[in-house]
Amino acid sequence: MTHIPPPAEELRLLDAELRQLDARRTVLLARRAWLVAALQPVAAPPAPPHRPQAVPARRPETSAPGVQNLLLLLGGILLTVAAVAFTVVSWGHLGIAGRALVLGAVTMAALGAPVLLLGRGLRSTAESVAGLGLALTVLDVYALHEVALPDTDGPGYAAIASAVLAVVWAAYGLAVGTLNRPAAHRTDSTRAGERTDTAGAGERANIPGAAEPEATTGIRLPRLPRLPLRLPLPTAVAAAQLPLLLWAAAADAGVRTVTAALLVTAAFDTLVALRIPVKSVRVVAAVGAYGLGGWGTLAAGWLSWTASGPSAAARAAALLLLAAAIALAAAWHVSKPNAATGLALAGGLITVAALGGVLRSALPDDWTVPGHLAFGIALLAAVRTRWPDPVRRGLAWASGSVQAVAVVWALPPAAIALLGPVGWSERIWSGAPKTARDAVTMDVPWPAAAATAPIVLALVAGVLVVAVRGAAWRPQALICAPTLAWATVLVLPAALELPYVAGLLVQGLTTVAALAYAARPGRPQAPPLLLALLTSLGLAFLSLASEGPTLTVLAALAVLFAAAAWRPGLGPVAAPASLAYTTALACAAGGSLGWQPQHTALLVLVVPVGAALLAARLSDSSVAVPVEVTGAVAGLLAIALTVTDPPMLALVLALCGVIACGTAVREDRRPVGYAAAALFVLATWVRLAAWDVGPPEAYTLPVTVPALLVGALRRRKDPQVSSWTAYGPGLSATLVPSLFAAWGDAHWSRPLLLGVAALLVTLVGARNRLQAPLVLGGTVLTLDALHELAPYIVQVVDALPRWVPPALAGLLLLALGATYEQRIRDARRVREVLGRMD
Repeated sequence: MTHIPPPAEELRLLDAELRQLDARRTVLLARRAWLVAALQPVAAPPAPPHRPQAVPARRPETSAPGVQNLLLLLGGILLTVAAVAFTVVSWGHLGIAGRALVLGAVTMAALGAPVLLLGRGLRSTAESVAGLGLALTVLDVYALHEVALPDTDGPGYAAIASAVLAVVWAAYGLAVGTLNRPAAHRTDSTRAGERTDTAGAGERANIPGAAEPEATTGIRLPRLPRLPLRLPLPTAVAAAQLPLLLWAAAADAGVRTVTAALLVTAAFDTLVALRIPVKSVRVVAAVGAYGLGGWGTLAAGWLSWTASGPSAAARAAALLLLAAAIALAAAWHVSKPNAATGLALAGGLITVAALGGVLRSALPDDWTVPGHLAFGIALLAAVRTRWPDPVRRGLAWASGSVQAVAVVWALPPAAIALLGPVGWSERIWSGAPKTARDAVTMDVPWPAAAATAPIVLALVAGVLVVAVRGAAWRPQALICAPTLAWATVLVLPAALELPYVAGLLVQGLTTVAALAYAARPGRPQAPPLLLALLTSLGLAFLSLASEGPTLTVLAALAVLFAAAAWRPGLGPVAAPASLAYTTALACAAGGSLGWQPQHTALLVLVVPVGAALLAARLSDSSVAVPVEVTGAVAGLLAIALTVTDPPMLALVLALCGVIACGTAVREDRRPVGYAAAALFVLATWVRLAAWDVGPPEAYTLPVTVPALLVGALRRRKDPQVSSWTAYGPGLSATLVPSLFAAWGDAHWSRPLLLGVAALLVTLVGARNRLQAPLVLGGTVLTLDALHELAPYIVQVVDALPRWVPPALAGLLLLALGATYEQRIRDARRVREVLGRMD
């Protein structure tokens, strides 16, 4: 049975255990404090209790591997320089046998030493010595040419030598790896065994990052193949870039041969980069593939562009197809999706350039872009295949790029067809041209190669229509395809040189089709509606060439947009467009009837009347505001047409005021009443000016009387309204201009009448206790009286001596100063009294 001590004994044991824990904790905290102080980058930390003071270690400025690599690099460079100096300068003193013996011995020693160094684990030293050995092989090749083969061709010998060196260096790198792999394995095993023997389980637990051996963990880690020497294989790949180029130079080959050499070398680099798993080799091969492949592709493209016939173009196309095959093969096998897409994109574009170049050399210049476009569209066939997704995506991007470039090429003719008719605004009814091309090329030339622009636009539009099925970018395609189809139809009459009337008919039907497409439910309305407006504007400008087409087109457009305005969603744009074309039709009808502009303005006023009636009917619709704005613009146009005829201007202003009054009757358009009042006032003023009426009262009284009536009605509804708000504007409108006129009037009639009127206003204000009439009437009455007394005041001032005015001014200033001083004294006395109260 378990012995249970009594409570007192158990308490004593617990206290003893706690004291031991406290003592242990104190020792650990002291040790921790010393370690923290030792790790701080300051002066020597205080020594722990009962231990000598520790001196912090000096921090090295560079790492040991860095020093090692620098020394090995410098050693290898110096040995290489020495070898070059011996080969070029000093070895001439030796005989043939001596030379061969020295070079062979040194080269074999330099190439064999890395095997022994790797066996001892000196990898960096082995790399440096191997680099020296590779440099010595180059010197051997140079020495062989200088001694044994001095008469051989330099570029040819260099081509063969570079090929041989590439093979030798590759074989050397592989051979050293084969010879050294067992030793390396034994070295790794021995090191692992030594580490396992010297480090116990407890020590391994305290080593950060220490890993358990494979035998202990039971996990078998894969061993990646790694060559002991990293330098020979990348150097061999670098040397392999030269043989074909040097051979082409030795053979005095032409541009095509050099281009072929560049592309073949790039193909070799691509194969190496895709098949060799060594990273350094792949990097060197990739640089060579991109660099030489890019230069080769550019050279082949230049050959295709400058080809003088189908045969030369076919040879250049073969080179371009080789470059495309390299890019597509790399895209097929590369592991990164983005890189594969980019390579496939480049391959697709190069293919189009190759095939299009052959077609360009056999067809006229007009068909260059359509030919390239046809091959670009053909690339979309790859989308239906089972090729890797990055490759198909890259080819699709290539096809889209070709189509985009073709559309940009076809845009200038479309822009000319759309904007060219604007020039008829300066040649209204000067005579209809013969063809649609003449109608749009009044000020700009027609592009020479624009005959096939409709084909390009139609092809791209067709591709978008076919590709829209199930595509993620269906909304964009539904906008772009109709736009391109519209551009095709727009440029077609000028491209085919159709008759002028046929061009008008085509644009009219295009406008109808665009409006019909916009009216379809479930379709975006803004793009086709905008295209309909643009087409109608071009059609309207195009019809200005002759009187009959102008009237017909404007009437048709007004009716067409009026009909479209009743379709859901089209009213806010179609209704104002219909009113705008109706306004233009009214102007054209007036010109056709031989009316003067001021008389045509009466015909234009029909549009504001119709707009006001239509807006009143559609008051709750979103169409009302655009319709009213269009009607207001038409009214301003009517006013502008009558500026040169004041009587007619007054009539038009009055009619516009009537229209504004009719609009202000509506509850939601009450503020328009201010515009109506302004128009009536302006109409009155213009009429008075046309009658040569000069007194300002004739202009101001028509404003004052309605303003006072409105103010009286407002104060009756709301007695809290101030008299300044109710009567101030109306009274000021007449009293102030009349006062200015009275001061400049030499007769007595105006000042007398103004004084009587001001007296009456003052009496009314005093009777009804209204501030505005009282102040305004009294002020005007006083100033008017001063005007009458001014001559006598002047006479009195002239009769006084000159010293009187300064004296009077001085007395005034003294009086003011005395008053100011008295007030300060009174304030001081009040302050003293208040102080005594405390």
